[in-house]
Amino acid sequence: MTTTTALDSWIACRKPSPQARLRLFCFPYAGGGVSIFRAWSDGLPADVEVCPIQLPGRETRLMEPPFARLSPLIQVLAEALFPLLDIPFAFFGHSLGALISFELARQLRRERAVEPVRLFISADRAPQIPNRDPAIHSLPEREFLVELCRLNGTPRKVLEDDELRQIMLPLLRADFAVYETYGYSTEPPLNCPISAFGGLQDHKVNRGDLEAWREQTSISFSLRMFPGDHFFLNTTQASLLGALSQELRGDG
Repeated sequence: MTTTTALDSWIACRKPSPQARLRLFCFPYAGGGVSIFRAWSDGLPADVEVCPIQLPGRETRLMEPPFARLSPLIQVLAEALFPLLDIPFAFFGHSLGALISFELARQLRRERAVEPVRLFISADRAPQIPNRDPAIHSLPEREFLVELCRLNGTPRKVLEDDELRQIMLPLLRADFAVYETYGYSTEPPLNCPISAFGGLQDHKVNRGDLEAWREQTSISFSLRMFPGDHFFLNTTQASLLGALSQELRGDG
C-alpha cells in the first residue's frame, strides 16, 4: 500500500479538497518540477483538485536519482498514484509530461481497468510519429549546452552558473533519455477525450504533430493553438487555464 508520505513525495503543492469532484494530475516538461503548476489551483474551478507531479531528481526530490527510461517510471507512477484515483481524474502533460501522461493512462487501463476522464496533451507530437530530432542526451557537455540553449526551455542563469549547471545537467540528460529512448507500441485508442494544445511559434512540435493525437482516442478530439513557442504554457498561462477550465467544467 502506498503511504501518505510516499504520495506527498510524488505530489507537491497539492491542496486536498473533500469537495473535489475531479483531480487533475499535471506532469512537467524535461527538467521541470511542480513549481510550473504552483498557481494553477487559483486559475481552475474550485472543485478541481490540482495534483502537480514531482518527479525524482528536482526541487524537493533533488537528492533522488532521476529516471532515465520511461517504462520503470510509468510502473512506479501507476502504483503511487492509484490511491488518488478514487474519484474522476484527468491528466495534463507538457512535452515530456505529455508522453508520460499518455503512457500512464495506457498502463492504468491495462493493469487497473481505469482511465482518465480526459487527457490534456500540450506541446508534444503524437507518440506514433517517429522522433525527427537527433538524440542529444549523450552529447558531450558543450554540444549538449548548445542544444539546451536552442530549445529555450532552461533559464540562461542556470546554464551560465557552474554550480547550478552541474546540478541540472544530469537531470536534463536523464529526462531527455526518457523521451529519446521511447518506443511506441500499438494499442487500441483510449476511451477518453483528448484535448491538445500547441504554440503557434513552436518550431519543435507543429500543428500536424498535434492533430495526429486524434488517432489515440475512440471518443472526441480537440486542438487549440496559443501564441508562443514550445514553452507557451509559461507565457500564456491565463489563456491556457481558461481553456482548461472550460473543458473541465464538463468532465467529472
